[in-house]
Amino acid sequence: LMKHFSSSSVSEDLGCRRGEFSRKHYGSVELLISSDADGAIQRAGRFRVENGSSGENTDCTPGTWHRTDVHLENPEYHTRWYFKYFLGKVHQNYIGTDAEKNPFFLSVVLSDQNNQRVPQYHSILWRKTGTQKICLPYSPTKTLSVKSILSAMSLDKFEKSPREIFHPEIQKDLLVLEEQEGSVNFKFGVLYAKDGQLTDDEMFSNEIGSESFQRFLHLLGDTITLKGWTGYRGGLDTKNDTTGTCSIYTVFQGHEIMFHVSTMLPYSRENKQQVERKRHIGNDIVTIVFQEGEESSPAFKPSMIRSHFTHIFALVRYNKQNDSYRLKIFSEESVPLFGPPLPSPPVFTNHQEFRDFVLVKLINGEKATLETPTFSQKRQRTLDMLIRSLYQDLMPDLHKVNNMLNRRSFSDVLPESPKSTRKKEEARQAEFVRLGQALKLKTTVKGDATANLATTSFCKKEPWESQSFCSNFPHEIVCADSWGQSLLVSTDAGILLIDDGQPSVQVFDKTLQIKQMHVLEALDLLIARTDKGKDSRILVFRLSAVQKDIETKQMIRSKYDCRENKLERTKGCHLYAINTHHGSELRIVVAIRNKLLLVTKKYNPCNSLTSSSVLSPSESPVEEFQYIREICLSDPPVVMTLVDGPTEDSDNMICVAYRHQFDLVNESTGESYRLHHVETNKVNFVAAIDVYEDGEAGLLLCYNYVCQYRKVYPFNGGCPLIQPSAYDFHFSWNQVPYAVVCAFPYILAFTTDSIEIRLVVNGNLVHTAVVPELQLVASRSDIYFKATAAVSGSSDSSSKEKSSRSSPQTPTAYEMPECPPPSLEGEVPCKNLYKIPLSNLVGRSIERPLKSPLAPKVIATTTSSGIASLPVTHSLSLSRMEIKEIASRTRKELLGLLDEPIPKTESAQKQKKVPRRQSDPKQGAVRSTSSDRIISSSFESYSEGHHLSTSSDPSTLSNREESIPSSYPFQLISLYDEDIIDLK
Repeated sequence: LMKHFSSSSVSEDLGCRRGEFSRKHYGSVELLISSDADGAIQRAGRFRVENGSSGENTDCTPGTWHRTDVHLENPEYHTRWYFKYFLGKVHQNYIGTDAEKNPFFLSVVLSDQNNQRVPQYHSILWRKTGTQKICLPYSPTKTLSVKSILSAMSLDKFEKSPREIFHPEIQKDLLVLEEQEGSVNFKFGVLYAKDGQLTDDEMFSNEIGSESFQRFLHLLGDTITLKGWTGYRGGLDTKNDTTGTCSIYTVFQGHEIMFHVSTMLPYSRENKQQVERKRHIGNDIVTIVFQEGEESSPAFKPSMIRSHFTHIFALVRYNKQNDSYRLKIFSEESVPLFGPPLPSPPVFTNHQEFRDFVLVKLINGEKATLETPTFSQKRQRTLDMLIRSLYQDLMPDLHKVNNMLNRRSFSDVLPESPKSTRKKEEARQAEFVRLGQALKLKTTVKGDATANLATTSFCKKEPWESQSFCSNFPHEIVCADSWGQSLLVSTDAGILLIDDGQPSVQVFDKTLQIKQMHVLEALDLLIARTDKGKDSRILVFRLSAVQKDIETKQMIRSKYDCRENKLERTKGCHLYAINTHHGSELRIVVAIRNKLLLVTKKYNPCNSLTSSSVLSPSESPVEEFQYIREICLSDPPVVMTLVDGPTEDSDNMICVAYRHQFDLVNESTGESYRLHHVETNKVNFVAAIDVYEDGEAGLLLCYNYVCQYRKVYPFNGGCPLIQPSAYDFHFSWNQVPYAVVCAFPYILAFTTDSIEIRLVVNGNLVHTAVVPELQLVASRSDIYFKATAAVSGSSDSSSKEKSSRSSPQTPTAYEMPECPPPSLEGEVPCKNLYKIPLSNLVGRSIERPLKSPLAPKVIATTTSSGIASLPVTHSLSLSRMEIKEIASRTRKELLGLLDEPIPKTESAQKQKKVPRRQSDPKQGAVRSTSSDRIISSSFESYSEGHHLSTSSDPSTLSNREESIPSSYPFQLISLYDEDIIDLK
């Protein structure tokens, strides 16, 4: 085991690189000039060109590198709150004017929809600058006022106090305001260009496309007849065939997409400019250009197209030799960055993956274009006009209303109707709900609302899906850090070492109360802040000594056995921070009230893990640390982060947060500089995360609902350049987080009941995972959290099953039984520990050189029928014939066809009494009533996902063996209507 500690931890190194990213993945801005056949310059423009990164991914085999960050950004099923949470439900709407006399609308609802019985207040504020959405926790004992909600949205001063709107028709107006965020359906242009064509007139004059172009159109969508078409038409004529007879149409993740194909639009031999074709494709924000010819032939340039409206061009080339597509993206310079970044090289041999990538890229691109000044200013003017018009229509009626309803408190009608509600109010609420439900149905039928993941792939694995790590964890967790594949946890019962599928081992007893810790495998160090108040200290231990105590089981250390491990001068500390990139030296900054103590440890190879194993396990590493200097601040810091300078000499900095500001402190001189001032009455500092873009430092400053990105340039004459930069941006969380974790390309915000996942480069929302009673445990390497339910993706299969499908380098261990959500009132839900592998988030497959400090054990699992299965270790090898035999026996067992029936558990006996019914076709299940066919198809589809053969030919089953995860759960759906049986 000790030889594994001699090498640098790849997982730790990956954790250090989690904050490194580069905008080069998203291309670079170039000046593109187009010329005619004679070489004369026609047009020029500045575009961001994405052609695949040539940096860190060059070691990957072309076409095989699998990206994890192919997601729709700001998906409508997460952003269209009013349609999703408000419409058709009892909620409250308010109208008012701010201090600048600008009208605003506020909508609030108490909802637990898709929230696993966790009630929350969803609030939307409509202003002329846009919409702002936040979630607030619900408390049955604490009332909520309108002013407190507006204060959370940084709106504290009013020209007129908000008044409630009682008209049910207000729902229709507010839905119109939400629709200004952008359409849920899209129209994209598709332009066919032959080899050597250099002008748009030549490209638009192509009457028909080649065979490869037709295959590309067939890949994009279905050919539909326009006359009589009732779906989304994208501006095409569906009555008189004036825009052609056919077109290409598809539905992707709930979005209807109509393609304006140049060869399908009307062609005119007399009109060389083909105005009818340009009228549609030239007014599309996004256009696909399919270009024939070899790579060496003259390439397409956006300046060849005369259009002031098209901002994004996707250049597609087809290679017949290897049946692959190459993609190149041109974005007008003002378009913000959008994902997903192109792989390197941008060549796709899997056509279905190419289609999904292109559609996601184009949808994200059109949404990003709407944020450019050209479109955002128009949208802001439209929104301002609608809000003012609605305000003028409503205010006269509100002045006429004079009844007790205007005097009721905010919280009276949100949870439920009060007992003293009049019949008139009940009738009003019933009419309010009826009109909202009718409006919601009408909007859905028209196709102006996305389907809730109706077209999402069943087997798609999301990178944030969690794996069960430890079930029924009984202790309260204070802090933790990963140690190899184990977790060192500080609890109310002491310090425990936990590994997946093995009993926990106590390392320190409960007399040692650790409040903050870092496990540094490469330096053989455990750093901890213990106790509280005046008795708090910084302790340092050798991991090898702790490891030896665990192996020999000599003793469990107490607080009194750690006197030699105390760092001097650290008494009374309330916070400390270390540098994430400790290549040459480890730096520790300890906060003792308003004083900062800088301590360093020089990295000496002779004191590495190989040599420390021969030292006495009781020897303390305290002597290796040296005190450097003391820095005084004006106030005690609440948040503290170390920022590495590019030279690692005299330009290292410390970011501290206190009062209403973030400051940068020079480690060498102690001088402080204002980085950011918070313009709110109440400040809840969350985190300051150091990120490094191409080696240059930046900071993600998180407080309240806000996350600011500030670029920090190297010191210039003793002062850091922290003036505003074009790279700076900010975004708002939907809930106030208590912790933020960066794992490029994602940034994750943890709240008490959800994980909000966004992209680092632009702050766009990717996903919101609802996790009841959530507590972040550790995040320096893999992310560990404690909750009553795991984080799942769009698939219905278990997270471990899908994780094993695409992450063979991180095999799952013995699967702990998951605790189902409570079904009875008053029942206390059990809490489990879950893990999100960092390698899944950052998209790199890594091998972990560090084994668990706990010795691996062989564990015998028990199937659902009560029979002990084969011994399970961290990996289990079965031949394909054995897998086939297990599946056959399982099928017979479930059907009750075995000659010698196996004793069944009580739950299985109950399930057997349930009569079989025909599957519901709406659920996408097999329509046959034969359970044998259902089981066979379920196993065959699962085997296809794992490249396992279901052939009956023994020669194809017994010749090869394949390592599979230790737990192989099969989800056999529709044996009964609601029941799901898991087989291991």
